[in-house]
Amino acid sequence: MQSKIDELFDTFLQQQTIYKEKDALKCTYIPGTIHHRDGEVKQIAQILAPSLRGEIPNNILINGSSGVGKTTVVKYVAKSLKTKAQSMNVPFDYIYLNCKLQKINTQYRLLANIANELGRTVPATGLPTDAIYKIVYELINTRPTTLVVILDEIDAMSESSDGLYCLYRINDELANGSKVCVIGISNDINFIEKIDTRAKSSSSREDVIFPSYNAMQLKSILEQRASIAFQEGVMEPGVIERCAALAAQESGDVRRALDLLRVAGELAERKGFKKVSESQVTEAEERIEADKVAEQVKDQPRQSQAVIWSVIKLSETSPKGLATGDVFDYYSDVCKKINMKPLTQRRVSDLIAELDILGIITAKVISKGRYGRTRKISLAISQQMIPKVTNILEQELMVD
Repeated sequence: MQSKIDELFDTFLQQQTIYKEKDALKCTYIPGTIHHRDGEVKQIAQILAPSLRGEIPNNILINGSSGVGKTTVVKYVAKSLKTKAQSMNVPFDYIYLNCKLQKINTQYRLLANIANELGRTVPATGLPTDAIYKIVYELINTRPTTLVVILDEIDAMSESSDGLYCLYRINDELANGSKVCVIGISNDINFIEKIDTRAKSSSSREDVIFPSYNAMQLKSILEQRASIAFQEGVMEPGVIERCAALAAQESGDVRRALDLLRVAGELAERKGFKKVSESQVTEAEERIEADKVAEQVKDQPRQSQAVIWSVIKLSETSPKGLATGDVFDYYSDVCKKINMKPLTQRRVSDLIAELDILGIITAKVISKGRYGRTRKISLAISQQMIPKVTNILEQELMVD
């Protein structure tokens, strides 16, 4: 067995790669030139420019759909500003945190992550919040600089605004020329309305809205990235156009376009092809869709996961559709087994409607005449995905 694996690795190493710089296909890659975002780059740069004169720049809240370049532009401007500040010998720095990925949803976690980024390791829990705030304050105050704190997916903080409030107000306490600017990035246009009044009134922010890309803009961005990522002549005609068109159907999401191109390239290379064709894009679309469903299921709250589990199990014996009452009864039994308090039938009905919107299940309203209406519930995921989703739910809910 070991010799076969070694042979596989040797074959891969001997194969001529189709790539020059594969990292260019990652959404985290910051290109030297940002296409189709000149206005947004200029607007953010103008807001932050006063830091070059030692002034406090306004806080910024950036909104827009997923994959429209918000994070890329912010990092690009921050990096460019840091380079300019260094050339002028002006103290400036920035840190980047993703609130969702790093599970930053409390004041403590926000301050602890900032402290860690500034070089002071603090425990994830255990210290008083005031003590963590003092550490962050001292770290900033003892090295006079303008510090830009970039909070990606800032809406993860919407239920705990204390952390945002203390960051927005920290400039009132800082001395020695230290200043803090907060840039929030959110997909939720209504995020600011969800935080408490104190944080909202203290934000002193400017809003920047990112529109979605159209198919031609996506094509231009993909051409730029492909020229960096792939060897010359690797792309067959129609590949980039197909990736751009598919992504344009999903609110102009450049991440989706890049993922399609990246996975298509990986599939071509694994098969030993010297070119990437549209057939690989089709296969890539199927794989990404499967991964997307799996990720959606994994991200659901446990109550919603219990509902999905109930629908999967009931569908094994009733593939033509289920009634809401049947799902609720099974769900209630699942809650007892995993020691979770069940929700009311009305709330479970709401969860079913939410899962229908996500495309995980289908819930069609059926009229029963004088007996009222009910929902006919069935799985919306493919048969091939059911084992993968079942495995995820077994691990998340600890059921079998």
